[in-house]
Amino acid sequence: MTEQTTASHRGTSGDDPGRPSTIRGLIKACRPKQWAKNVLVFVAPAAAGVLDDPYYLKHTLVGFVAFCAVSSATYLLNDTLDVESDRRHPTKCRRPIASGVVPIPLALGLAAVLAVLGCALAGFISWQLLAVVAGYAVLTTCYSAFLKQVPILDLVILSAGFILRLLGGAYAAGVEVSEWFLLVSLFGSMFIAAAKRYAEKRELGDRAAELRPTLGEYSFEFLALVRTSAIAAVTMSYCLWAVERGQMHGGAATPWIQLSIIPFVIAILRYALLVDQGHGSAPEEVFAEDRMMQLMGVLLALFLFVGLYL
Repeated sequence: MTEQTTASHRGTSGDDPGRPSTIRGLIKACRPKQWAKNVLVFVAPAAAGVLDDPYYLKHTLVGFVAFCAVSSATYLLNDTLDVESDRRHPTKCRRPIASGVVPIPLALGLAAVLAVLGCALAGFISWQLLAVVAGYAVLTTCYSAFLKQVPILDLVILSAGFILRLLGGAYAAGVEVSEWFLLVSLFGSMFIAAAKRYAEKRELGDRAAELRPTLGEYSFEFLALVRTSAIAAVTMSYCLWAVERGQMHGGAATPWIQLSIIPFVIAILRYALLVDQGHGSAPEEVFAEDRMMQLMGVLLALFLFVGLYL
């Protein structure tokens, strides 16, 4: 009798040890690991040397949270629109919406709530930040709906997502962005976008065009050309920005800002090597797992901190 009662309770409760709960599925569908990309919001205020001021730090943190909310909303919408193609994908089929763990109406409802929350937070800081966050939401929504099927434009929009985060940080803190900094953002984003597509094409092999049509339009040679051009441009732009910024802080005996060029270039070359070795389809995972990338990131941050704040 006891065994029957226990079995009946398990059946009615719907618990399945092998199946994630809806709540866990929703959290995973929001892709909190991707929030690492939103750290770019802090770059412009950090480069301007204002993050040691609580006022600017608070505003930048609000901008970061706004981008996290809106980006999660766009991920939920993207996974809803791509549910059928994701179910045919070798790894994306395990995503919560594609696997059926999260119902589509629930995902869309949460996406709407997060989008409104993110825009409200941005509007609390300034109308400029609201415009950037709303523009990011519209751009990524259009990308998910149809623009990712258009060659070249998908690379440009993928890059634009990174640039808008950088600009969002500048508007959140109310700091100006130099021309060289914008060029670093532009070409650095293009490099990551081309590297991501190269890694995806290599990973998916013969099924690349079926699962993502634009990958069928790109050759490995073309993506390598874009990566090489972007590496050259971002390296030159960063060097010129570091020299310009270093001259503005010319009182230090050691040129810390200029020295940051060394870990920056090593990090760029290391990432290019990892992409050639078959990594890079998920940039945030590369940064989280590769020890040399992490070391160069720490050294870069250390040199810039000493040069800008001490």
